[in-house]
Amino acid sequence: MKLSRRSFIKKTTAFGAAASLSSLPFSILGKTKAEPIRIGIIGLDTSHAPAFTKLFNAENPKPELSGFRVVAAYPYGSQDIESSYKRIPDYIKQVEALGVKIVDSIENLLEMVDVILLETNDGKPRLDQARKIIQAKKPFFIDKPVAVSLADTRTIYQEAQSAGVPIFSASSLRYLKNAQAVRHENKIGKVLGCDAFSPAELEPGHPDLFWYGIHGVEILFTVMGPGCESVTRFSTVDGEVVVGTWKDGRIGTFRGMRAGKHEYGGTAFGSEGNLVLGNYEGYEPLVVKIAEFFQTGKSPVEDDETLEIYAFMEAADESKRRGGTKVSLSEV
Repeated sequence: MKLSRRSFIKKTTAFGAAASLSSLPFSILGKTKAEPIRIGIIGLDTSHAPAFTKLFNAENPKPELSGFRVVAAYPYGSQDIESSYKRIPDYIKQVEALGVKIVDSIENLLEMVDVILLETNDGKPRLDQARKIIQAKKPFFIDKPVAVSLADTRTIYQEAQSAGVPIFSASSLRYLKNAQAVRHENKIGKVLGCDAFSPAELEPGHPDLFWYGIHGVEILFTVMGPGCESVTRFSTVDGEVVVGTWKDGRIGTFRGMRAGKHEYGGTAFGSEGNLVLGNYEGYEPLVVKIAEFFQTGKSPVEDDETLEIYAFMEAADESKRRGGTKVSLSEV
């Protein structure tokens, strides 16, 4: 049964409020301090997999990451994106050196762990992989892109919500210190607008911004919050600009770059001043949030905001197809 956007957001909001320790699997509730929460990884075709493992399995991890351990991984993974699948042999070696057991199927992995990091770099197999996790009732973090389309992304969230399985997705760029301060600490007063930027390399088989532009789009939404109504996209070979109009009249922009230096950032504009959002600060702030999510079953980012990010990117693709005309998010 299909859900309307309004009813789905209402249901997912209610689900998020109810998700707590009481909704997590017994295997997590029964853990003692001497028994770490066992993490499994699906997909060793992205640098995120060994990077996250190094943080969780460190000899002296941050206090927020103690009580967790990556214990097993299923390596695959993209089958047709060379930049992804050629990394797998080296990443297998890296995680094995950190005490991670390599398994031959997702089904075997799910039997060995309490929670999942779904890291497959390719969005195409994500829906099938997510469904196996949901069926096994394992809370999971799903890395970018959630899936290869907005439709698959919505399906994953709907099926997780229906099954009562906690799900969380975010780019590490959401946790730039200044972006968080603007959103949650009233750093510049009322947010009036934001210009965000990131690399925006393309990958065939994925909507343009899903593959890499999502990082800058997530910066934009971290500052602006949800409520975008329409987008207009201007695109060339070397880059693009997407202009979003929020329902309260604010304007936010994303600049995606395929030439020049590989950097991330932006500027937030507020009623009490403007603020440069700063440089990329690594994976650790995101991994701390993942650990918090695994402990509580509550996503740090509301489901409807994540879904709106993907609707923004899908609408940007539609605007490009229409020659740069304005497209409302409700159309996609």
